Amino acid sequence: MTGFLIQLQEFIVIRTALATSLLLASFPIYATTYTVEPDYTQGVFHWDHLGFSRPAAQFSQVEGSLEFDPADPGKSSVKVRIPLETLHTGVPELDEHLKSKDFFETSRYPSATFTSTRVEKDAATGNLRVTGDLNLHGVTRPVVLEVTVTKIGTNVRTNVPTVGFDATATLKRTDFGLGHFVPLVSDEIQIRIGCEAGEAKAYAEMLKAEAAEEAAAAAKDAAKK
Repeated sequence: MTGFLIQLQEFIVIRTALATSLLLASFPIYATTYTVEPDYTQGVFHWDHLGFSRPAAQFSQVEGSLEFDPADPGKSSVKVRIPLETLHTGVPELDEHLKSKDFFETSRYPSATFTSTRVEKDAATGNLRVTGDLNLHGVTRPVVLEVTVTKIGTNVRTNVPTVGFDATATLKRTDFGLGHFVPLVSDEIQIRIGCEAGEAKAYAEMLKAEAAEEAAAAAKDAAKK
């Protein structure tokens, strides 16, 4: 009986070690390039309106790339472009006003960009602090994002190694020449961003395969006509 228990323990140890090795092999433990998935990356920002309410607007279709090293986050970096034409509040008149010369002036400044300059890991929480330059409305200012890594794993929908983040920041509108109606409408705005990014090579191959499938389907439909 004792011999059987020893063999069972050895089997469990070997199986666990094998599973761990396979997991580590699946996800690089060094800095890896990821492509931001526009359809699954968006942000929401809130402001105070006359002290009565806290309206919100959303931006989406964010594009960019990031280098992420879970073992050494200090080697990580990110660069993204935010198309401001995607600004949406659910109120058409407010959407138009936000895109006008009173605020974002999207006809002149169609996008904003963020480029990281430093990434630090909080030893107590394990969260990341990402400092970078935000270019918005023709003005560049330093901004700090408080970032939580939500998940590292394989996307079951695409089979692409994927990483997810949740980030928050607080900005002052006046820092970017967007101070219309301050202080009746708050100068400070709070932003929350959800980001999903796929390993760059695998993501590119997935897009290539999807394009080929769509082309084949279109050709098949055309042949039937």
